[in-house]
Amino acid sequence: MTRTQASEFLTDEQWQAIIHNDASYDDTFFYAVKSTGIFCRPSCKSKVPNRDNVRIFREAQQAIREEYRPCKRCKPTGERLPDKEWVAVMTEYMDKNYGKSLSLNNLADECHGSPYHLHRTFKKMMHMTPAEYLMNIRIGKAKQYLLGTGMSVSDIGVTVGFPHASYFIAQFKKKTGITPAEYRRQSYEDQE
Repeated sequence: MTRTQASEFLTDEQWQAIIHNDASYDDTFFYAVKSTGIFCRPSCKSKVPNRDNVRIFREAQQAIREEYRPCKRCKPTGERLPDKEWVAVMTEYMDKNYGKSLSLNNLADECHGSPYHLHRTFKKMMHMTPAEYLMNIRIGKAKQYLLGTGMSVSDIGVTVGFPHASYFIAQFKKKTGITPAEYRRQSYEDQE
C-alpha cells in the first residue's frame, strides 16, 4: 500500500475537529503531521499543525505502518512512545530548525509533550539539556559558516539562531575559548 492509498482526504469537518481538539472524533480518525513524523487523536492539545502537512488515517496501525510515531501527549495507541524514539524526534527537530527561535515550550509543542517531561527525559537520555544540545548545534554550524563562507560574523549569528551579534560572540567564546573572528583567523593561518 502506498502512502497516498493508506491516508484519506482531509475534510473540513475533520480539520475543525483537529483545530478545536474535539474528543468526540477520537477513534473515528487519526491525523499525522508530515513535518514532525507524529500522529495524534483529534483531541490532542498539541500545537495546531499546518493543514498542508496533515494526513488522515482511519486506524492507528495505518499511521504506524507509514512510519509515523504515536504522540507522547495524547497517546493514540494507548502506549507511550519509547523515550529513545521521543528524544530522536526532539533532536531531529532541533537539527533541522536550529536557526529558529526555539524555547522549551516550542519544542514541547512540536514534539507533543509537556515542557517539564520533555526536559527531564531529554536530559536523562542525552546527558545534557535541550538548550545545551541546541547550543552545540548552533556553535558547530557557526564554525562551518566561518570556515566555508565569507559571511560576516553577525550574519552567521543570525543564520544559526542568535539574533544579536554580541550574544553570539559571547556564546561562541564561552564554548570555544575564542571569538568567531579569532576562530576564522586561526583556521586560515593554520592552512598557510
